Amino acid sequence: MRILFLTQIVPFPPDSGPKIKTWHVLCYLAEQGHDITLASFVRPDEERFVPELKRVCAQVHAVPIRRSRLKDVFYMVSSQISGRPFLIERDDLSGMRSLVEGMLDRGGFDYALADQLSMTQFLIPKHGRKQTHGDLLQPPQRIFDAHNAVWTIVERMRQATPWFMRPMLQLEAQRVKRYEAKLVLDFEHTLAVTSIDKKDLMDAVREVAPGTEQDCAQKITVIPIAVDTARLAPVQRQAGSTNILTLGTLHYPPNADGIRWFANEVFPCIIRQLPEATLTILGKNPPSDFLKMAEDNPGIITVTGYVQELTPYLQQAALMVIPVRAGSGMRVRILEALALAMPIVTTTVGLEGIEARNGEEVLVTDTPDDFAAAVIRLMGDGDLQMKLAQSGRRLAEDTYDWRVVLKKLDQVIK
Repeated sequence: MRILFLTQIVPFPPDSGPKIKTWHVLCYLAEQGHDITLASFVRPDEERFVPELKRVCAQVHAVPIRRSRLKDVFYMVSSQISGRPFLIERDDLSGMRSLVEGMLDRGGFDYALADQLSMTQFLIPKHGRKQTHGDLLQPPQRIFDAHNAVWTIVERMRQATPWFMRPMLQLEAQRVKRYEAKLVLDFEHTLAVTSIDKKDLMDAVREVAPGTEQDCAQKITVIPIAVDTARLAPVQRQAGSTNILTLGTLHYPPNADGIRWFANEVFPCIIRQLPEATLTILGKNPPSDFLKMAEDNPGIITVTGYVQELTPYLQQAALMVIPVRAGSGMRVRILEALALAMPIVTTTVGLEGIEARNGEEVLVTDTPDDFAAAVIRLMGDGDLQMKLAQSGRRLAEDTYDWRVVLKKLDQVIK
């Protein structure tokens, strides 16, 4: 099959959740013999990775994109005028729209897959323009690959923000909810990563177009995010370590929010009972308050920024904490940590959509005191660390390896 694949980021190297998910989908489709044409936004620091995409794609088209806070303010204002979600307004760039419209007009694609919410707009005619899809050729079947039910992320962020920001986020959540509902209604197929996300998308459909739920439910396929367990070998951790490790793409607000909550509300509880404990925060683009936190607590809190090689940090850690308070979809950080045989403490929201059990593969708790108690318990119990590590690795191999999980794509692209 010929597939037009649209992605908002260059999915290489697979070093963050969205990239990992997209890279494995591309690799799987290529292994099945499909002919992939990729159109991707490319930031200046991503240009060097474009040649890697040609390993799995027949054609690669790169569209430059630059972000700035000033531009974001403009797009926020523009969103208020247009009534479209901010994420859609921000990424509606003429270069990508012209490229995709031209390829669709020439026709020949069996499927067109929009990877993440903001890329769907390029498969929808704008301002009444009719896409021809080539003379006498059938238009491609459109697939919306929903990494998350984004409206729930905005809603959860609203609940955790200062009161004066809540009305704006409530409006944005409603806009995203309506937009996602229309995608499920209009596209031929939608991919969700968890049954929870499918339910959230169906809730949006129910609100926008009541009575269509049964038909829409049949168009949504749940395919979990996958990891490469062959590449992620179990880590040999340092015995007796009191280092706590956490990581994430730190410019993504839900990631920063969860780690900030842990550092400010949980870690002080741990230090009071375990003064020798230390915290290491890994991740690209750490916010300024994270850097200040490390500056004020030398030798206790370390903020590294982006690191090329995780293994040394994993080996020095007793455990990994993945505190999530807002978000949707699946946390790839948890799936990779399971594959790496890292003992994990996370939250109920963090574990959504993952078939791990509290006390068997992970520890799950939600309040600052309970989270601190779980970390301290795990830090001092080597047998429990080993149990979680071994059980987590087995779960990753049996349930979340990409060569197992992505076979479900054959039911959609056939």
